Amino acid sequence: MGEPGEHSTLFAEPLSRRSFPIISQPITTEHQHLTTSHDYKGGWSFYLVLAGIVTTLGSSLPVGYNIGVVNTPADVIKSFCNESFITRYDVVLDEKWLNVLWSFVVSIFIVGGCTGSILGAVLANSLGRKMATVVTSVLSIAGGLLFLLCQRANSVEMLILGRLLVGLSGGLTTSIVPMYLTELAPAALTGAMGVACPMGVNVGVLVGQVMGLDFILGRAEDWPYLLSVYALLVIICLPLLFILPESPKYLFVVKQNEERALKELSRLRGVSPSVLSEDVEVLREESRGPQCAAGAWSMARVLRDPRLTLPLLLVCSMQAGQQTSGINAVFYYSQTIFKQAGLSAQSSQYATIGCGFINVCTAVLMLKLLPRFGRRPLLLASVAAAAAILAALAACMRFMHVVTWMPYVCMIMVLSYVLVYGFGLGPIPYFIASEIFEVGPRPAGMAWGSLANWGGNFLVGMSFPSMRESIGPYSFLVFSGVTAALFVFQKMYFPETRGKTPTQVTQLCSRGLQSKPLLASDLSSV
Repeated sequence: MGEPGEHSTLFAEPLSRRSFPIISQPITTEHQHLTTSHDYKGGWSFYLVLAGIVTTLGSSLPVGYNIGVVNTPADVIKSFCNESFITRYDVVLDEKWLNVLWSFVVSIFIVGGCTGSILGAVLANSLGRKMATVVTSVLSIAGGLLFLLCQRANSVEMLILGRLLVGLSGGLTTSIVPMYLTELAPAALTGAMGVACPMGVNVGVLVGQVMGLDFILGRAEDWPYLLSVYALLVIICLPLLFILPESPKYLFVVKQNEERALKELSRLRGVSPSVLSEDVEVLREESRGPQCAAGAWSMARVLRDPRLTLPLLLVCSMQAGQQTSGINAVFYYSQTIFKQAGLSAQSSQYATIGCGFINVCTAVLMLKLLPRFGRRPLLLASVAAAAAILAALAACMRFMHVVTWMPYVCMIMVLSYVLVYGFGLGPIPYFIASEIFEVGPRPAGMAWGSLANWGGNFLVGMSFPSMRESIGPYSFLVFSGVTAALFVFQKMYFPETRGKTPTQVTQLCSRGLQSKPLLASDLSSV
């Protein structure tokens, strides 16, 4: 934020009377003498930091919480479902149908996530990035309220509807929030802001696991509070969303409201418009892009445009590959592995929480690593290491009952996998679409990526139990093979996006699978 004198000067002249770009007479205040268009490079400002904190805690964290919290009270909620059917419908569910009902309760969350991903493109363009984020919070609060009241109402239907609503909120969040944050950030900070959403999801999973401990909210009678407590954080953050600025790129390029875009950009950066000529020029460059000037972009139109085939394949394969790498399967097996290593049931639960803590720590480290090393090296190293560790984990688990010390090796493999996953494959897919797609098709591109992520989650959730029953530890060889294929494709086609505008990246990939983005990228400046 600037000095009082700066703000009085900023709004002394109506914005409608200014011309673009702003290269007018300098405003002579002490702050302007110190900060000029030449030396202003953009950095952390009050509203940028606030946007990162509010969306991470109020939007992204609830997504992870609802992913991680449901496993702990599973048996208790199954009993509630059975009792509800007996008292309301005079029907006793046997073990088979009870498992079917529980699978529906769990999977309806993913169905909501897929639906929310599709709606994200529509809401981001019609309501704006900020107001679409507000919608995600309202849905999340509504879901939490249903969780809190479903036991008192003796209603399984309320539980299912709550899971659907938080799934919708989750799909909208993964589709909209990374785009909103990266559009708010200056070029040097897009990676750091992009990591905020996946970091929030990781923190949410960890918080959900911790809250499920017996001495917190893990008792049988506490499960409605365990499922709904996240809503308190959403309620606290919701009013703060309204004071955040709207995305200047959305206002400038999509809505073509230059006056409001400049006003929001000035508020966001905390400086006078006269020192933002470089930012305005970036907005102008994106608005002149052929894809931004071609009207509204739907998901179907993005799918049909041959110039966007490769960007779409890169984003969707990365997002789906994040799930088909088997991260949820590894977490599923982790407690079994820890018990085989000699840990008690409670200690195994703590060790699994430790895996979640590692995931969060790596996400925090990515705030520093992404600006320094870029996206491509971190992603490729993470994917290659994950494929190798998954293959090693399959071999170790095959001999876990043969060699006495093999469970400890398996435990090391699990921790190593979680570590390398967090250094690229975990966070980068969430925001990479915002650096590959221009502003016009970006919401649709983000929606396709989010849909691929939720679809991959659904595919693994449906296939893993059968794979576990039929081939056991060799399931991880399947995950290893899929992850290795992802590595080959990304190594061939994924260009470094750090230091490039989305227009430049799109041009590198405009010829589809015939593109040579790496060769062109090497020959161009980064």
